[in-house]
Amino acid sequence: MLTLKNVSVGYTGADVVKNITLSVEQNENLSIIGPNGCGKTTLLKAVANLLPFKGDIEISGKPVHEMSHREVSLKIALLSQLSGIYFSYSVFDTVMMGRYLHIKDKFLGLPSDEDRESVMKTLEVMDLSKEKDRSITTLSGGQLQRVFLARTLVQEPEIILLDEPTNHLDLKYQIELIDFLKKWAQSGNRTVIGVLHDINLAMKLSDNILVMKDGEIQVHGKVNAVINDSLLRQVYDIDVARYMRESLKIWEELRS
Repeated sequence: MLTLKNVSVGYTGADVVKNITLSVEQNENLSIIGPNGCGKTTLLKAVANLLPFKGDIEISGKPVHEMSHREVSLKIALLSQLSGIYFSYSVFDTVMMGRYLHIKDKFLGLPSDEDRESVMKTLEVMDLSKEKDRSITTLSGGQLQRVFLARTLVQEPEIILLDEPTNHLDLKYQIELIDFLKKWAQSGNRTVIGVLHDINLAMKLSDNILVMKDGEIQVHGKVNAVINDSLLRQVYDIDVARYMRESLKIWEELRS
């Protein structure tokens, strides 16, 4: 579904992401982990065609640079980290923005009953239906994160890119969100690619994990093959052996 070939991305002439080659299939959940500043977010923005890049990025065999903004947006949705800058729309209206591409007359058209129904269903999934008329400026950080995730999901993309989607969420919502994303991907031949700092959540979400350091891929593969003591020492420069053994045991118990 998504293919990257020799992709490099940078700012002011310096590459932050270097020569990335990667394939992600339908129904695959991929987590990208690595230390701060290694290029994870920059890579997501390039995939979403929000940053110029060198190399090739293809969606279902079609180069991204040959696609219109609308075509890309119908295929890919990106949920970025909260910026702290947003307008005082209601929860319902904020989520409705995700339906923009599906409204027939984009300039003057009004949302259809189908659009409204889609928004309400998504608000229910995100446990936000009671908040639908509240201004988003009155919400907690966790509620706001769920509103923006709902806006992303209601766009109905084939690929969803998530940059730290569990930020501001308590443990209950973190686990529920990861479980929801897994079911969402499986239910419609869709793909989830998430940048995560929490290795436990990355393991719970992922079929595969991509580990980055200094803008390059250190390793890419199945969770149990990737997450090991020596790699994590190399990437994070700390001894996390005991932590990871305990985490693996916890998640195995949760999955059983």
